[in-house]
Amino acid sequence: MSPLLYLLAFGYGLGRGMEVEGVSYLEFVIPGIIALTAMTTSFNSAGMKLNVDRLFYKCFDEILMAPVSPLSLILGKSLIGVLRGLIVSLVFLIIGIAISPMKVSPLFILPLLLTCFTFSFMGVLAALLAKSHQDMATFSSLVLLPMTFLGGTFFSSSQLPQALKVILYIIPLTHSSQCLRAVTLGQPFPWLSLLAIVGFGLAFFVGCVMVLRRASV
Repeated sequence: MSPLLYLLAFGYGLGRGMEVEGVSYLEFVIPGIIALTAMTTSFNSAGMKLNVDRLFYKCFDEILMAPVSPLSLILGKSLIGVLRGLIVSLVFLIIGIAISPMKVSPLFILPLLLTCFTFSFMGVLAALLAKSHQDMATFSSLVLLPMTFLGGTFFSSSQLPQALKVILYIIPLTHSSQCLRAVTLGQPFPWLSLLAIVGFGLAFFVGCVMVLRRASV
């Protein structure tokens, strides 16, 4: 429901009749909402489930005693978020194609998949570090919520002051939005943003490995 509400509020409500970067605001905002959907779904599906397993059911310690490598364990927990993130994002993509003249090429799948992996790893890392359920809610409020509105989802960063652009470009969602938007709008593909997504994903993955190995000792 969240991406549909964003679409109605921003695409049809505030942005009706507007143009951004030479296209209708509806075409502009849909790729950003897809990136946002991939972020929230992947993070919540991987992170919240692991948080409940660790702190409520207390079953994660049993998994740590199994002869499973930390790498396999992290990938397994993250794939929950990746799969759900892809499913929800692709469903919304179909809706976007049906209501707007946006075009999608096979290149669209690459940044979408990397986005799901990146935020799944972030969710797993947050869940491994959390000491209570409230910690996950606090993380979502302090990290995910600002990214939702500052990650280039609903506006173009081209008209912002340079100082604000620097802040925006240290947010992973900004790079995801730019990659997906470039594909759908036929713009030059930002390969540096794709590398940035990979870099964020690797950083979160390495963080997960370090925390998990420390917990296994």
